[in-house]
Amino acid sequence: MRDEQLPHKLQKEIIMLGAIIGDIVGSRFEFNNTHRSDFELFHKDCSFTDDTICTVAIADAILRKCSYQESLLRCCRSYPNPMGGYGGRFAQWIHSNNPQPYNSFGNGSAMRVSPVAWAFDNLDDVLAEAEKTALPTHNHPEGIKGAKAVAHAIWILRNGGTNVDLSNILHDYYPNFSLDNLQRGKFDETCMGTVTLALYMVCMAESFEDAIRNAVAWGGDSDTIAAIVGSIAEARWGVPWLFGEKAMSYLPKSMQSVIHLIYTGI
Repeated sequence: MRDEQLPHKLQKEIIMLGAIIGDIVGSRFEFNNTHRSDFELFHKDCSFTDDTICTVAIADAILRKCSYQESLLRCCRSYPNPMGGYGGRFAQWIHSNNPQPYNSFGNGSAMRVSPVAWAFDNLDDVLAEAEKTALPTHNHPEGIKGAKAVAHAIWILRNGGTNVDLSNILHDYYPNFSLDNLQRGKFDETCMGTVTLALYMVCMAESFEDAIRNAVAWGGDSDTIAAIVGSIAEARWGVPWLFGEKAMSYLPKSMQSVIHLIYTGI
């Protein structure tokens, strides 16, 4: 049983690991891209990055019933030097005495949003909370839209949605989407470039593992692409037990506790 993928309702203790798995697997390729898909998934050079820290922060905010900004600041300040570091403007925000949103439309809002899509059952609530997770930093309309698109995709897939539904979300949020705009290996840190790619990749994948491997092999911002793909792919196929256990082994105990507690604490 431990090698199987469990139905979502039976694996609550490892829900939201999709994003974290993608981040960890993609971490060693962020600045050293590969275009092969037959790489070792969990390697000694892998680690969690800012993507995981921010995802856990959103989950911890839900658990503590505190603001997303408060939790992001607390968690990121607790881990000041993750693998790959923080983006320049986000790093300034973390260390500011008066942190203010800076109108970002980067993919950071999309990579950290996944916990709200599992924690809230009503779509209106999911979308409202997704916007709230973006606002402390990514208050540009495209930053907010990226977070909402990913949360919407996760919510609809966890509620029995299909690839047709996922494709509809892609085209509803990004009506100008075209395959011609997807450039393999391009380092695109925007929501517009990353979220569209992630939604398309999950539509094309055959399994959770296939989605993660293809995301990393795309190149570019490997860890964040894989984190967003992983968050959506988890809602589509679930997470293999062994992947979940392996990912947890890379995390400090404080992060493990959040992941274990969020679904018993809500």
